[in-house]
Amino acid sequence: MTKNELRDKIKVLVQQTYKAKTIDLDKGGEVTLDAEKFPVLTKFPKLKEVIVDLLTDQYEVFMTNIEWVAPRPTTFRIVLGNDENFLLIYTERSWIAQVEGKKYYLLNLGEEEQAAQSISRLLAYGQKTETSTEASPEAGSEETGEEEVTASAEEETTA
Repeated sequence: MTKNELRDKIKVLVQQTYKAKTIDLDKGGEVTLDAEKFPVLTKFPKLKEVIVDLLTDQYEVFMTNIEWVAPRPTTFRIVLGNDENFLLIYTERSWIAQVEGKKYYLLNLGEEEQAAQSISRLLAYGQKTETSTEASPEAGSEETGEEEVTASAEEETTA
């Protein structure tokens, strides 16, 4: 083997090694970060398909966590960005989405659409707001009691 042949082999090996690690966005290759953000999706690929059906392929924006809740029936808790959650349950026939206590069998297109609308309502609730409980409960009840008396007095005078 000559020096030039060795150089050529090294160049080819280097190109193969770095080719796997570089991402060319012009070629339209799929860039996925799912394995890092949601490791459950690598273990259960069908779960990703169901989530994409319900939340579109931009589901990462709307979800914060996927928890594996129960092994049988396989149940996942999907935690949304506003700390609301819903369940996805795998059965032999199809997936079941349990949103706000109602079950939607995702085998039926109509129920899948209803589940997507229910999840949309969950997302529309907005962020949880924390109420300040720094004041003592007694002081808060006294203030509300005075307001109620004033409101009832105003109603009596207008009637």
